[in-house]
Amino acid sequence: MLHTPHAPTPRPRARSRRRLRAAALLASAVSVCLVAASAPPAPLGVGDRLFPQLGNPGYDVTAYDLAFTYSGDNSKPLKAVTTIDARTTADLDRINLDFAHGTVDSVEVDGEPAGFAGAGEDLVVTPEDELEAGERMRITVRHSSDPVYPEDRQGGWVRTADGLAMANQADVAHLVFPCNDHPSDKARFTFRITAPDGLTAVANGLPTGVVRSGGSTTWTYRTAHPMATELAQVSIGRSTVLHRAGPHGLPVRDVVPTEHRAALEPWLAKTPGQIAWMEEKAGPYPFETYGLLMADATTGFELETQTLSLFERELFTEPAYPKWYVESLMVHELAHQWFGNSVSPATWSDLWLNEGHATWYEALYAEETADKPLAARMKAAYGASDRWRTAGGPPAAPKPPKNGSKIGIFRSNVYDGAALVLYALRQEIGRTAFARVERAWAARNQDGTGTTAGFVRLASEISGRDLDGFFRAWLYGEKTPPMPGHPDWKQNPAEKARGE
Repeated sequence: MLHTPHAPTPRPRARSRRRLRAAALLASAVSVCLVAASAPPAPLGVGDRLFPQLGNPGYDVTAYDLAFTYSGDNSKPLKAVTTIDARTTADLDRINLDFAHGTVDSVEVDGEPAGFAGAGEDLVVTPEDELEAGERMRITVRHSSDPVYPEDRQGGWVRTADGLAMANQADVAHLVFPCNDHPSDKARFTFRITAPDGLTAVANGLPTGVVRSGGSTTWTYRTAHPMATELAQVSIGRSTVLHRAGPHGLPVRDVVPTEHRAALEPWLAKTPGQIAWMEEKAGPYPFETYGLLMADATTGFELETQTLSLFERELFTEPAYPKWYVESLMVHELAHQWFGNSVSPATWSDLWLNEGHATWYEALYAEETADKPLAARMKAAYGASDRWRTAGGPPAAPKPPKNGSKIGIFRSNVYDGAALVLYALRQEIGRTAFARVERAWAARNQDGTGTTAGFVRLASEISGRDLDGFFRAWLYGEKTPPMPGHPDWKQNPAEKARGE
């Protein structure tokens, strides 16, 4: 049976007032309105340079309530109900949602049936009455959520050996559930996952309830902080949930395949110390919990899903990976909780602020704990930087991804190439000022979004210098500027680029 969220009764809108006013409109104005309403549904976007089709104007989402019912077969669609609470920012006679991979059974707006149609990768909803700017609205979509994708469009649900997990970065959350799929519109999330007994469901945030009935269990989780859609995580499988205390009593929760629990425990025990290390660099941990989700799946990547980072289980059980390397990747995803999750990119061109910082702390941790010199890694990155810029664009102006490639923007220029910018900044303004910039960036933008221009302003403020020219060259130049303090560093055209 489809699980329906237990949601408060929608607030009634002043429809009678709107209808009386509409009746008083001039006939010509009414005709214009009717012509506009009869126009065919069209996909919209918020104009992101890299993903122009993502997001939708006219409203701001405040909360998602996602209910999934899983049959136990990860090749079959899940039954789902997505409830979206939002506030309109413009007058709307239609509401565009991003949704492109599932069957929609019905849509309601404030409890009343609404029309709906597909347009590109949008679900276009037509409510019974137009909405005015500043109104609260609740959209309820009953739909399927299909974990099987065409060859040219991977992502969203990840099928594991015993169930499912999510990997929505950068542009595929709307293959899983209807949403405003752009990191500039963050919201709080509630998850209600129903699965057969014997399976365990976990999601972002903290658990708020478990109900068992008729051979199935419904697990409920809520986030205490707003989250971008690309960071949503749901795990369903034969898992064990492990608990330990982090710094200041922070709940640390890990989700592992039950059969691999013993082998994974030594790695998991490192997380509290890594959190404490990151707090020294970037300030207090920004969320209510943290942990690792170790999935029995081959993805080719790890992912910083908020409060519950996704890892391939084999990364920890394959002896070919050096211990220091695995630990540095753990810190990379942990660092994203500050840089990328708590402070999300306002646009996808600001991605360097996510990946550059995560790579920076990954490398710094390797230097401080495994004697892997940061300067040596940065010198190697400098040697390859011009090549990376040619292949992928400058760090803050990456080239658009190819069609169907959700990870197409995740190139060397926004990883080590962007970490190189941070190294140059530290060389330019000194270690003390650089450390102040890092902590201030995380603190001032917590639970919000950040822009490249904002980072430049902050660094200039804290250093007491106008850094516009410095950043313009390092972030947007076709060629890599000279490295402050290292005039001997040269480009190496033969250096291979990460991700190419």
